[in-house]
Amino acid sequence: MREVRTMLFWRAVAAEFVGMLLFIFAGLSTIVGGGQPGTALELKVSLSLGHVSGAHLNPAVTLGLMFSCQISAVRCVCYILAQMVGAVTASVIVNSYKPGEALGVNQLNVGVGAGFIIEFFATLQLVLCVIAVTDQRRSDISFTGCGINPARSFGPALIQGKMKDHWVYWLAPLCGGMAASLIYDFMIFPQARNLRSRASVLLNGPEDRNNLMEAGPRATENTTFGK
Repeated sequence: MREVRTMLFWRAVAAEFVGMLLFIFAGLSTIVGGGQPGTALELKVSLSLGHVSGAHLNPAVTLGLMFSCQISAVRCVCYILAQMVGAVTASVIVNSYKPGEALGVNQLNVGVGAGFIIEFFATLQLVLCVIAVTDQRRSDISFTGCGINPARSFGPALIQGKMKDHWVYWLAPLCGGMAASLIYDFMIFPQARNLRSRASVLLNGPEDRNNLMEAGPRATENTTFGK
């Protein structure tokens, strides 16, 4: 819980909010304008804010990193809340000048079971890649709308009041994120941590991050967390 008392922690939470707001705002603006959001959009936002928070921009990624013991439970909760508020805020802004637009709300075009499986494995693939890339120890759009990002799905759905089957876009990606972290940590590249060290990370965050926070802002000038 020590990290909660630092300015860097709340700066990182604010970065997740701003990053998600910009990401969803740009994406929805493109959709209601009749275009298609570019694949480089999230990368640009991540690069601009990644040095502050890691630029997860996805609750499934954040949860996966928590289960992988790369961030604390408190940071995970705060990041997810910031991402949700950012997505809703962006949706409100776009809806205010384009009322009546669908805002790219994800909808199932297959059964709930099939949709869950697609979202689960699509998110598992994404989070598995993110966890592998961020591990410091190492030197389908047509069926469901391909949400794989609960916050991105949540904002437009809430503003439009289209919450039918919305649980699929939360439960499947979050389960996929958790499964990805477990597969990576126990099968692909097992962690040597015991239960005590894992609990310490979940409560206080990684030790190297805490040391940097205690050292002050200058120690983090050339340090990048997350992506």
